[in-house]
Amino acid sequence: MTHPIEAVIMTTLASERSWLLDPNLLKLVHQCRRLIQSEFGVKLHLTEQHLEERLADYAGKTRSPHLIRTWEALKAQVPQLSVSAESGEAQPKRLYRGQVIEEEPGNPTGNAEPDSPPLPRKTKVIYRGQVIE
Repeated sequence: MTHPIEAVIMTTLASERSWLLDPNLLKLVHQCRRLIQSEFGVKLHLTEQHLEERLADYAGKTRSPHLIRTWEALKAQVPQLSVSAESGEAQPKRLYRGQVIEEEPGNPTGNAEPDSPPLPRKTKVIYRGQVIE
C-alpha cells in the first residue's frame, strides 16, 4: 500500500513524463541512458525524479558525439526538455573531462605573464629515476 503523498508524486511524474509513452522517444532515452552508463558508470532510472535534468547534465559533460546527437534529437522532439535544460544553472567557465577546473588564485587565466620567470613545480616529478626540475 502506498502513502497518499507518494501517490500524488507518482501521478505528477507520470503526467509530466507522458512523452515517455512514445516508443520512438523511449528508444532515444534508453540510448542516452546506455551511453551515459558506458561513459560515466552511472545508471539512470526512468523513475528518477530529476531524470531530464540529469540527462541534460551528462549530455553537457560528455565527450561522446553520439550521446550529444542522441540528446539533441530527443530535445528536438520534446520541447519541454529544452525548457528544463535551459532553466538549469550556467556552465562553469572551464571543464576538463566533465570536471570543473579551479582557477589559480594569483592568475585567473592560468597562463604566466610574458615577462615573468616560469613558475616552479608544485610537486616533485621523477622521470627514469631522476628528479626533474
